[in-house]
Amino acid sequence: MKGDLHVHTNVSDSNYSIEETIKMAKENGITHLGVVDHDTTYGLKKAMELGREYGVNIIPGIEISAFDFEENKKIHILGFNFKLEAPNVKKICNEIIKRRHQNSLWQIKQLYEHGYDITPMEVGIKAKDSICIYKQHIMHVLIEKGYTDKIYSDLYTELFKGQGICSRDIRYIDAFDAVKAIKEDQGIVILAHPGQQDSYYLIDRLVDIGLDGIEIYHKDHTEEDHNKIFQYREKYDLILTGGSDYHGIYGSENEIGDITMPSEYIGYFHQR
Repeated sequence: MKGDLHVHTNVSDSNYSIEETIKMAKENGITHLGVVDHDTTYGLKKAMELGREYGVNIIPGIEISAFDFEENKKIHILGFNFKLEAPNVKKICNEIIKRRHQNSLWQIKQLYEHGYDITPMEVGIKAKDSICIYKQHIMHVLIEKGYTDKIYSDLYTELFKGQGICSRDIRYIDAFDAVKAIKEDQGIVILAHPGQQDSYYLIDRLVDIGLDGIEIYHKDHTEEDHNKIFQYREKYDLILTGGSDYHGIYGSENEIGDITMPSEYIGYFHQR
């Protein structure tokens, strides 16, 4: 068995459809695939149906864009195997989707007013299968217009970071509310890439409200991160996961299955 429990599709911020993503997973020898689009459960039922066609066990999931308001830090929370109707998860995530879309429209307006040849309609075409417009869709148009040659280029940093003209973030969900919502929908809660976001300090408190595990294998994790996470696993008897964090051309160069979860934990995840 080979499980990649961190893959995105064009429902959020990848450029590949659900079917294309599952087909790639099959070709790369993945038996268990965690589909975790940002802040939405849309498409999961379709993914599970297609997974059965291709012989890939689809683990329905979500990656919630959360926040620790005390420390002013972004925290990503993964949820798996919740009830597909997910009323509690949807309730807290729907506002994020609206805020992100409105913020993206504002960013497009900023670019246009500063001389960039870009319109909401052009970006909307790139995002036609997504729940909302993401920065990656905006950058895709800028690439096609010749302003840069890749998504995470110097131009991306100049526009969206620091004092850039598009540098404005949205209000995210409280990390504790995200954990509670997934648990209320009978799901498994995993802390995503704590090494990337320096979120180890939250583990003790999150365990108290239902944290089930930690993502150990991720492209931004080092051997030091692996050792630290394993210590938490020993302390709290946690589940360990891992995955490629695949976003197609909108992400890093790794492919589906390049990073996988420890196989001994696959049994914790079953297809509903």
